[in-house]
Amino acid sequence: MPRLLALLACCLPLLTVASCADADAVVLYCSLDQVHSEELIREFERETGIRVRAEFDTEANKTVGLVERLRQERARPRCDVFWNNEIAHTVRLAEEGLLASYDSPSAADIPAVFRDPQNRWTGFAARARVLIVNTDLVQPGEVTGYRDLLDPKWIGKSAVARPLTGTTLTHAAALYEVLGEDGARAFWNEVKDAGVSLAQSNGQTMRLVSEGELAWAFTDTDDFNVALDKGAPVDVVYPDQDGLGTMVIPNTVCVLKDAPHPELARKLVDWILSKDVEAKLAASRSAQIPVRGDVPHPDNVRTAADFKVMDVDFVAVGRAMEERQAELKEMFLD
Repeated sequence: MPRLLALLACCLPLLTVASCADADAVVLYCSLDQVHSEELIREFERETGIRVRAEFDTEANKTVGLVERLRQERARPRCDVFWNNEIAHTVRLAEEGLLASYDSPSAADIPAVFRDPQNRWTGFAARARVLIVNTDLVQPGEVTGYRDLLDPKWIGKSAVARPLTGTTLTHAAALYEVLGEDGARAFWNEVKDAGVSLAQSNGQTMRLVSEGELAWAFTDTDDFNVALDKGAPVDVVYPDQDGLGTMVIPNTVCVLKDAPHPELARKLVDWILSKDVEAKLAASRSAQIPVRGDVPHPDNVRTAADFKVMDVDFVAVGRAMEERQAELKEMFLD
């Protein structure tokens, strides 16, 4: 017994230290690819002395896995901050009452379209839905927008990912808000009836265009930049600059309602929303698009102020996402 008491006496300080360390750590769930986000998180730790316990989504469950965990943990939240690499699921979490209201001072100059009216989430560092074109197969100006998918000359030579998941689903759902339900429904039925090639992912559309199996396709700017870095004969077209504008899908960051460490959570959100972090994401291989026009960026990366951005009500898109996905599944999974 004396030995046991002595052992406990020795361990007690260590347990106390561990408990304090947990109290001083902020828990982050992050769906942006770990290769692009982890070093930034470590930089925050070095600058602030605040420890971050980061958990990342797996590629197979991208975004959805962490979103479901947040729902399951609602009664006893573990997470303080959710850094999502898209917006629709974040909006849905807000509408379900899982997010706290926080008006970060770092978001003061972020355009209103990328900010929740109730300050439950803020968008930053975006991807654009663009056309990747093979310069050996497409002349400048030959393709300009989303309706070129329906041009008979490009059937079998162009593609879009099946609009059931990821950014393609968000883009498809946004068209319901921009074109109206009847207009978007008619367009997607035309895509189906015309026999437009449907890929499994944006990564696949990028590869097919890079290898010359397709002349052009819809993809995201981060996928386009992967092809560009590899030296593929590709160029980018920001679609519908004379019409709807180009769909932009930002990263989002938010504080969880009843977060275990709310003060630390707000400090992390302030840091993530800084211009410096947007600049670093723009300079990374993912080539994220700054939503503020005065953020430094490489020559191959535009800011959202450099082109016509599609005017989207992200709250409306997020609220209707489940309904839109169900309708699109009926169209494209028969």
